[in-house]
Amino acid sequence: MKKSEIRFGVILVITFAIIGSAVSLFFNRFIDIGSSKTIETSAPKTKPIGGTVSYNPPLLQDAPADIKDAVMLGSNIMMNTQKYAAGYVGNKLNCTNCHFNGGITEGSRNGGLSLVGVAAKYPKYRKQSKGITDLLSRTNSCFEKSMNGKPLPSDSKEMIALVTYYQWISKGLPIYADIPWLGVGKIISTHIADPANGKQVFLQQCTVCHGNDGQGTLRAPPLWGSVSFNDGAGMHKPENLAAFAYYNMPKTNPYLIAEQALDVAAFISAQPRPHFAAKKK
Repeated sequence: MKKSEIRFGVILVITFAIIGSAVSLFFNRFIDIGSSKTIETSAPKTKPIGGTVSYNPPLLQDAPADIKDAVMLGSNIMMNTQKYAAGYVGNKLNCTNCHFNGGITEGSRNGGLSLVGVAAKYPKYRKQSKGITDLLSRTNSCFEKSMNGKPLPSDSKEMIALVTYYQWISKGLPIYADIPWLGVGKIISTHIADPANGKQVFLQQCTVCHGNDGQGTLRAPPLWGSVSFNDGAGMHKPENLAAFAYYNMPKTNPYLIAEQALDVAAFISAQPRPHFAAKKK
């Protein structure tokens, strides 16, 4: 082979080698074959919901026109259940007896059981029902137990109004956020409740509103007997009733100390009331 042919072949090999290296470097800018990195295929990570939320429920009259009637009916049911949901109530209580001002409160001291934000917390798992509970079933639990009545049909105007009301007053609160004003609260105490002393607390502090026999007055609802909540209601549990009394009673100026609240709750819970018989599904 001539020297000129050999020289040409060497030049050709070197040329292709240079071109190949350049092409490889170019595409390696986009394809990292040897890298241990993986392609992100999951949804972008977000910060957990929580932190500080503000109590700022919208005004009822500001509800949009297409839900305003339902919101207002929901408010009326909360404030005067005896009138606006009469067919489903079996005692002399109104929702506002526990949910002060229809549940539009910031809870804590003298705020009752707030409902602002409740629509952001349901559906959720509840130990009482041992399953997932939504707003409809939670509402009906109150009607069947706290109101000693019967459940609202899911398509009834009353149920639609109440759920719409919950959703409207919860407007703006993030789903499943930590909403500190919800719930009945707790009493931290090592005191052992004494029903006998609780009776004295009741006679001294509670009769002016609830009556000497606990059957209620125009100022406050009955606490036991045939026209009060039944033994399936949350307020029948001494720990719940004690916390509610501690944070809210007397309603205009709560001043019971923890021991008094625990004692009077033990006394009230021991009094006769209707029995709740759970219906078989």
